[in-house]
Amino acid sequence: MTEKKTILVTGANGQLGNEMRVVAAAYPDYNFLFVTRQELAIDDIEATARYFNANKINFCVNCAAYTAVDKAEAEHENALLINATAVGNLAELCKTHNALFIHVSTDYVFDGTATSPYTEAHPVAPVNMYGATKLKGEELAKQNNPASIIIRTSWVYSSFGNNFVKTMLRLMKEKEQLNVVSDQQGCPTYAADLAAAIMQIIQSQSVTQQPGIYNYSNTGVISWYQFADAIKQLSGSKCMVNPIPTTQFPTPAKRPAYSVMDTTKIQQTFNITIPFWKDSLEKCLTLL
Repeated sequence: MTEKKTILVTGANGQLGNEMRVVAAAYPDYNFLFVTRQELAIDDIEATARYFNANKINFCVNCAAYTAVDKAEAEHENALLINATAVGNLAELCKTHNALFIHVSTDYVFDGTATSPYTEAHPVAPVNMYGATKLKGEELAKQNNPASIIIRTSWVYSSFGNNFVKTMLRLMKEKEQLNVVSDQQGCPTYAADLAAAIMQIIQSQSVTQQPGIYNYSNTGVISWYQFADAIKQLSGSKCMVNPIPTTQFPTPAKRPAYSVMDTTKIQQTFNITIPFWKDSLEKCLTLL
């Protein structure tokens, strides 16, 4: 009988971490270790090293991140610690222990000035502190462990945690009308779909090594306003949703105006079929 391979999932209380818990049920051939920040502070290099020494880890999926985009402008040292330093540490430990490191990054590494979907090779130029710390994390992962897989994703939502979908549902109950930015384009990512894709990568990685950067989001291109309008329609809300320009909704951190990513590479490399954004939104709303 072959020994079960172990998958460590950090950031287990986040949207993606929770979706990894759900998807784990379909993979009884693997042993899963889910750790929250309280159980394992990944920015504590010694504690993390002890954890790796105590557990035979074959795969590490890093879902932990400092994701408060606006707060990161003021708390950039804290964001850097979680989004960069800790990532470099995990990457190095995975290399030492011969484990595959899968790290989740963001579309915010781009400046949002493109006019066609971003490929993995497109020059990076973050416009805010959050994007800068996530980019630093990517760099440290590659530097400390060239076999790392980095997945850039965008507009993540789930039935777990706090996100745009849940915020819109709450506001639509509370208000008669809402103003939503209509001049920022991208594509939502249903965390459950990303979790399924990660498991597909882990399974195929047992056969061949395909390190590098990959883009993942659901298919289609929409604005935040169109996203909100779809949430309204699908949930049957009577709330009026009004499109507004970004200039009317100032935030401490600048947002990229265009966040559409080309996902051809991940689909072809790992034979992954990516659902259309609206189909996944319907699934999530059914759960909510």
